[in-house]
Amino acid sequence: MSTVWTLCGIMLGAAVVITMFRMLAGRTTLDRLVALDTLVAVTMCGIGVWAAYSMDTTVTYSLTALALISFVGSISIARFRVPDVPPPVERRQP
Repeated sequence: MSTVWTLCGIMLGAAVVITMFRMLAGRTTLDRLVALDTLVAVTMCGIGVWAAYSMDTTVTYSLTALALISFVGSISIARFRVPDVPPPVERRQP
């Protein structure tokens, strides 16, 4: 059974590394936002795996809090973000 926990840790670690690369190398703010949401989801998976490994259900409250904070943060960033490229300026014809 320890092989399963080791594989879970390795896969979650690989997911974190790939997500961090995407977050740092993202071209636009929306790429970085998606990477941040993915990182929060991987963190939630890690907390869930830890809860299953340790058989401790007290950490599941942090899953709920993290999910709510992540949702509100993503919505507020998507709502109030500034475009990456300014809109073109229209010139008036004399």
